[in-house]
Amino acid sequence: MKQHIPNALTLLNLLCGSVAVILVVDNDFITASLFVFLGIFFDFFDGFAARKLKVQSELGLQLDSLADMITSGLVPGIIMFKLLSLTVHTSDKVNNEWVSNTNWLDFNLPILPLLGLFITLASAYRLANFNLDTEQQSYFKGLPTPANTLLIMSLPLIIEFQNNDFINAIILNKWFLIGLTLLSCYILNANIKLFALKFENWSFKANATRYIFIMLCVVLLIVLQFAAIPVIILLYIIMSILDNLTSK
Repeated sequence: MKQHIPNALTLLNLLCGSVAVILVVDNDFITASLFVFLGIFFDFFDGFAARKLKVQSELGLQLDSLADMITSGLVPGIIMFKLLSLTVHTSDKVNNEWVSNTNWLDFNLPILPLLGLFITLASAYRLANFNLDTEQQSYFKGLPTPANTLLIMSLPLIIEFQNNDFINAIILNKWFLIGLTLLSCYILNANIKLFALKFENWSFKANATRYIFIMLCVVLLIVLQFAAIPVIILLYIIMSILDNLTSK
């Protein structure tokens, strides 16, 4: 019986991701974000449960990646598609070199927003590599897909809840979104060693980087709210690089 518990949690992750896809397509980013957070929660605890119950399996590994492909691969790609669509529809130069409406099956499809789906492709490539890489047990190589999803998901939340004209203008700038899409695709598959939030023991000395990171995350979230998420992702990468240098 206990061997089914981690897989059940993984399927809950998949369910949350599937619901989030429907909500994002319907432009309900707020409710979608709740399901994304729930999905990432289940994604974290399915592995934790498998290790604690000692029921890790190849099936669980494959199922976990399939669930992540929806919650942390398809969802951020569609969110970026939606954000880029806003820059197309609000632009005064609808027929400029970046926008081409092609009539496919009797509906107009703007080409530029499709660039957002490159995040989905890069996520799929990362997850496939992760399944084949036996080294990534205590660390990650490249940004994990859930972290990347939180980064992309934070953009509509910042617009909705913090409503700062200057920040909104940056987020809804097509060049910013294009640059972030390309950066996201790169960092997902970059050969950069990033620490994992897995505690083998509770010693501060052995987990100093993790403890400091968590404390800084709490402070940043209190001060900056949703705007803290991009800062936290940047902090995660910087602290990982520094940790790698000091460990050498």
